[in-house]
Amino acid sequence: MTGTLLAFFRPEAPSKVSQRTLTFAERVAYQYAIEEVYWRHRIWPKENPGPKPALDAIVSQHQIEQKVEDYLCKSQLVTAQRELPITASELQAEMDRIAQHTKRPEMLRELFEGLGHDPFVIAECLARPILAERLAAGASVVAGVSPALTGSSAADTAASTGNRIRATTNVNDVQYKLPEISVATDCTDDTWTATTTVNAPDVRADQTAVWTGSEMIVWGGYNFNDNQLNTLNTGGRYDPATDSWMPTSTTNAPIGRGLHSVAWTGSEMIVWGGYNYPAGDLNDGGRYNPATNTWVAINTANAPTPRESHSAVWTGGEMVVWGHRRVDRQRNDCLGRNQ
Repeated sequence: MTGTLLAFFRPEAPSKVSQRTLTFAERVAYQYAIEEVYWRHRIWPKENPGPKPALDAIVSQHQIEQKVEDYLCKSQLVTAQRELPITASELQAEMDRIAQHTKRPEMLRELFEGLGHDPFVIAECLARPILAERLAAGASVVAGVSPALTGSSAADTAASTGNRIRATTNVNDVQYKLPEISVATDCTDDTWTATTTVNAPDVRADQTAVWTGSEMIVWGGYNFNDNQLNTLNTGGRYDPATDSWMPTSTTNAPIGRGLHSVAWTGSEMIVWGGYNYPAGDLNDGGRYNPATNTWVAINTANAPTPRESHSAVWTGGEMVVWGHRRVDRQRNDCLGRNQ
């Protein structure tokens, strides 16, 4: 998809009172504009042999469409659950929250610019996905499959064609106001600012985290529930520009683990090794793509022996694993290894 296509779908001029529709194709075009901003900020390690590729080489048209289908599906699930669609006032409040609590105002300005500084488009294509995810949290949603609506006054209506949503949003007489992006006036070095915990991953220990340049990805670890140790294969992506969390997919994700290693390649987070209860030490893993929220398994042929608490680095074309700790729970000792 090109900038020309995006310009074709962009409304000519925003109006104070919206009597407008957004087709599925327009939503896809705006989603591409959002993804371009995030991709522009993602870190491309200097060790990588070639220049940073274009977004089209990382994310396909189909994957962009799936993202749009997912948030439309969650919007309709919210409608079905509470018998009330996500309202314009809720979307306005979410836009205001994002603008007020952003931790990266310069990046949020880029997102607003990519959406034409149009409050209607920002409400529908930036605020709606975040709000729908939060409201639908804990519910079972299959992307691309629309749950039955329980009311006829929904702001979003979607027709399913081959289990793929092709949605047009009809919003009549809705007035949105573009919020002013907050700029901290009392920002000082060596101080802390709280991040939101709404929709954040469950409390855990021995997880890993990587910074991609646009988001922090937290994954894995352990927690206790009813005195039972749980090994987790869940996580979340924290976006400081919108001060919001999105869950990482568990589809095709590695089994739960802690004390594992992660490396950022420029487009993927590689997870490898670690300890799973009750399986023990592991020598498998997965590659997570935050742009598509998808996992791909890692080949285990000739992989190092299972281990935990090891080190891993990205060289630009390979991840190198070295050392580990082995805990003999019968002898209650630890061995450090350099293999």
